Amino acid sequence: MADITISMINDLRQRTNAGMMDCKKALTDTAGDIDAAIKILREKGLAIQVKRADKESNQGIIKAIASADGNTIAMAEVNTETDFVAKTDNFKNFVDNVTRKVLEGSQDIDEAMREELITIISQTGENVKIRRTALYKLNGTGKVASYIHMGGKVGVLVEVGCGKPETVSSEAFAEMVHDITLQIAAAAPRHLTSDEVPAEIIENEKEIARNSDRFKGKPENIVENALKGIVNKFFSEICLINQPFVKEPKMSVTDVIKACEQATGDTITIKRFERFQLGAS
Repeated sequence: MADITISMINDLRQRTNAGMMDCKKALTDTAGDIDAAIKILREKGLAIQVKRADKESNQGIIKAIASADGNTIAMAEVNTETDFVAKTDNFKNFVDNVTRKVLEGSQDIDEAMREELITIISQTGENVKIRRTALYKLNGTGKVASYIHMGGKVGVLVEVGCGKPETVSSEAFAEMVHDITLQIAAAAPRHLTSDEVPAEIIENEKEIARNSDRFKGKPENIVENALKGIVNKFFSEICLINQPFVKEPKMSVTDVIKACEQATGDTITIKRFERFQLGAS
């Protein structure tokens, strides 16, 4: 009997959108023959998506839903092939149900929504995919917040911590948290701080600069000093706290945080963020 691995099961799930146990059984029944397993799943009506696998799914909706107390927020991106389907009430309701399942804490969203996913694919005739999800639960004192931009084309989650419970209810803190979500949506940072940027990425930026016409023939010490400024500029593009504030570019996001700290008399920290852009990796 063939050894059915998790990798084989996941591969079959990706190609058919069938459930994990259905994939495992089909592979077991076919001694690991994936093409034969696909045939079995299709015959059982469990692989509707396989006939659409060659279609690109880069339209859809990003949605966020918060718990009643606001301390937990779920976000989901669901893709389909056309903007026409993405705008239908049927598809919107499906995305809403997916996001609510995430909010409830479902670990395997594909399995939890399997029947509904098969139904929506059948109804639309398009390749519908639950692309990615995120769940933020507040840890300690602070606030989790979301922002959906451009009618569901961009979605943001952020968690901001503070020291005092009363800060959470202050107008200055609420405004700053909202501004941070706008910043993430508009400026698309890749990292929170420069410490998170992999060393090889920084070195790659330096190497590009070293080989540019700008530094040809320049002494090494001059080049190395100039590279510090180039790296700092790079950080201001990709690191959230280093970015110019979108509402007032003369300020950095760090300046915005400090201003809120002064207004509240508290210590404030952006703990983490998530940004989904429809169809982007």
